[in-house]
Amino acid sequence: MKNFNRRHFLKLSLATASSSLLYSSFTHARSKPHVVIVGGGIGGSTAAKYLRLMDNNINVTLVEPREHYTTCFMSNEFLGGERNFKTLEFKYDGLRKHGVTLAKDTVTSINPKNQTVTTLSGNTLKYDRCIVSPGIDFKWDTIEGYDEKIAEQIPHSYQAGPQTLILKKQLEAMRDGGTVIIAPPANPFRCPPAPYERASQIAHYLKTHKPKSKIIILDAKDQFTKQKLFEAGWQRHYGYNSSKSMIEWISISKGGQLESINSKTRTVSAQAADFKADVLNIIPPQKAGKLAFKTGLTDKTGWCPVNHQTFESMIHKNIHVIGDSSSAAPLPKSGYAANSEAKVCAAAIVSLLNDYELLQPSLINTCYSMLAPDDAITVAMVYGYENGKITKIKGAGGITPLDSSDEMRQREAAYAHSWFNNMTYDIFG
Repeated sequence: MKNFNRRHFLKLSLATASSSLLYSSFTHARSKPHVVIVGGGIGGSTAAKYLRLMDNNINVTLVEPREHYTTCFMSNEFLGGERNFKTLEFKYDGLRKHGVTLAKDTVTSINPKNQTVTTLSGNTLKYDRCIVSPGIDFKWDTIEGYDEKIAEQIPHSYQAGPQTLILKKQLEAMRDGGTVIIAPPANPFRCPPAPYERASQIAHYLKTHKPKSKIIILDAKDQFTKQKLFEAGWQRHYGYNSSKSMIEWISISKGGQLESINSKTRTVSAQAADFKADVLNIIPPQKAGKLAFKTGLTDKTGWCPVNHQTFESMIHKNIHVIGDSSSAAPLPKSGYAANSEAKVCAAAIVSLLNDYELLQPSLINTCYSMLAPDDAITVAMVYGYENGKITKIKGAGGITPLDSSDEMRQREAAYAHSWFNNMTYDIFG
C-alpha cells in the first residue's frame, strides 16, 4: 500500500462499477464539514452515497420530499406492459446505511452568500458545499393550449410517477383502432432516445392488445439519436414504412412541429395538418429545475453553467449542479450521465474539502433502448476532460451494429435489464 496514494484512490473512486471494496476513508483529525444535497434523484442520491464512501468524515444531508424515487429509465417498459410499476420505485434506506442523513422536506431557498439551505418546514441548514440536482422543468409557454394544469389530463410522462400512471391508464382505456400521438421537443432535453423507445413500447402494447391502432410521432427535429436502429426495429416488429405500419414519424421538415393543442377535443395542430388523437403524449421543451432558476444558477440558455472538472457553478461558489440541469455537453442529459457526474462531483468535493489536488475527470454514458421484449439497442461513450471542457474520447464509444443478429439484440435486452439492476443498486443499495 506504500504506492497507493490519494490520487490513485480518487481515480478508482470514479469507476462506474459498484466496487465499494476499493474505498477507504480520508478520515483524519479535523472538524467535520457539511455537504447539503438538494434532490434525491439519480444525481443527488449517487453523490450522497459516494461522498460517504470516499470520506466518512463528511456529514452529508440529503433533502428530498418524497418517500421513494421512481426511475424514468425503464418506465417505458411499464407502458409496454412488460414491467411492474413497483420495480421502478426505490426507497432511501440504503443511503441511511451509508451514514447519509435524510431530511424529508422541500427546499424553498438557497442563500449562496450565507451558505445556507432553507426548507419548507422552517429548518436552516448550513453547508460547506452544496450539491443541487433539481432535474428538469418545462417551458410551458411554448405550445399554445398546453400548460402544467392540462398536463394532468394530457401527460408528458417525463417525470416518472403519477404522470407515467396517467399515460398507462389512457392507453388501457383507448379503443382498438385509436391513435396515439407522441410529440417530442427539439434538443436539448432529458434522455434523447426516450420518446422513440416509448413509441416502440407503446407499439408493442398496441400490437398485443389493440392491433388496429396507430402511433404518430410529431417531431420538432429532422433526426434523432439511434434513428436508423429504431427505424430498423420498427420495421422488424411494427411494419414501419409499409401500408400496415403502426408507427408514423413526421419530422420538422415534413411539418411535424407542434404548434397548438385543443385539450377538449384532443386535437393538435402541427405545421403539416391537424391531427385527432385518442391519447396524447406531449413532451414540452425543457429547462433546468425551478430551484436552479430561483437560486440564480441558470444562464440565458435555461441551464446551469458549471466547471466541467468539479461541477461547481460558474455563477455561485461552493454550489455544485449535477444531473439534467447542468450544462455538461457533449455529455447528454441522462440517468447514467447524472450518475457519472455525481461521482466526479463527489470526488472533487472530497479533494476541495481536504485541500487535495483535483483530478482529471473521466465520465461515461450508456443508453439502452427496448424495441420489443427481446430486442434492444444501445449506445455508449466515454468522456475525458481537456482544456477546461468535457470531451468525447475518440474510439472509446460504441453503438449496436445496424446488421446485428437477433441473438445479439436479445443479449442487449438481457444486458439492459442487468444494467438497470446494477445501476439502481449502485445508487440506492
